[in-house]
Amino acid sequence: MTHKVEVDWKGKMQFEAKVPGAVIPLDAAESVGGEGKGSRSKPLMLTSLAGCTGMDVASLMKKMRAVPDDLQIDVTGELTDEHPKYYKKVRVEYRFYGKNLKKEKLQKCVDLSVERYCGVMEMFRRFAEIEIVVKFID
Repeated sequence: MTHKVEVDWKGKMQFEAKVPGAVIPLDAAESVGGEGKGSRSKPLMLTSLAGCTGMDVASLMKKMRAVPDDLQIDVTGELTDEHPKYYKKVRVEYRFYGKNLKKEKLQKCVDLSVERYCGVMEMFRRFAEIEIVVKFID
């Protein structure tokens, strides 16, 4: 399978990315010549990671009949100091909310995503140290 995105320059540091199902405005910070009117490229990588593992977990929760009231995923990335800057450390925190959470099943959902299903997670493993945190909140 091959994926393709189209990115069109809109002037200055602004681009428009056409991805399957969405159009994403891209721009740089004002400090580097942009106007801050769009997403930045590196945080979008973290978004892709959160979305990939989130969709895995959501699918698995349904199959295992362990759906919580809510799920939030925070992904934090620490960049290298030198150019080209890339994420050297990434922390993925899953927070499950609800009463009578099926903690063992929810943990298994996360483990399966992290270890087997999430291709974006596997890509990140190639260049970053990844920390996984799971929290259950009543």
